[in-house]
Amino acid sequence: MRSRQNHNGAEPSRHRILAAAIRTFSEQGMAGARIGTIAAEADVNKALLYYYFRDKEALYAASLEEVAGKVAESALAVLDLDCSPGERMLRFTLQHFDRILCQQGFQALMQQEMVRFREGRSDALRILAKKAFEPMFVRAQIIIRDGIRAGELCDVDWMQMMYAALGANVFYFLSAPMVRIVKPGDPMDPAAIAARRRAAIEFLGHAIFVNRKHGARLAKQVLSAMPMPKDASLEKKTA
Repeated sequence: MRSRQNHNGAEPSRHRILAAAIRTFSEQGMAGARIGTIAAEADVNKALLYYYFRDKEALYAASLEEVAGKVAESALAVLDLDCSPGERMLRFTLQHFDRILCQQGFQALMQQEMVRFREGRSDALRILAKKAFEPMFVRAQIIIRDGIRAGELCDVDWMQMMYAALGANVFYFLSAPMVRIVKPGDPMDPAAIAARRRAAIEFLGHAIFVNRKHGARLAKQVLSAMPMPKDASLEKKTA
């Protein structure tokens, strides 16, 4: 009984370690992160950190799984809403935009893993794919095909619709440094982000729906129901 009580009492320490690890790995990468720095930020000693995670690789893998699980949970909650397939796709796209904006830790970790995976230095990308993206893709495929059969969504390859919806979000944030150089204004300015967020959903309302008036109405409704996150102006470092 004492052992279980101690374990339960120490569980917040594990959460603090993971939160600190996500921040540190996203900022410094796998190679640059130091266990001592993570332990200090989590306000635990290294012995307790190693009690939960045998080494830095295990902590890194756990950090990926933690953020991937949260992403999958929030995305699937949107995809399972009780509304038409088209509305769910608009909500899913908007939730994806807000996640990129607010969950910088996940984005940084994912980008690092894509590089490490291509170079053959890590297989952890499979954790992200299996934990976060495969369930989303399977569910989105079903929703899009349901929308096509119902005559609400345009009859196109479902993956191309995913690229159009989510790819545009990713490109906006990835291209921000280049856009700052080639044109006036800052794409990461809060007003610019708000304008792009609105434009992305309004565009899809016209682009993926058979009836564009119906799509435009849904886009307006979704934007009203899902306002800009309150902390969107902050570059959060945790997922």
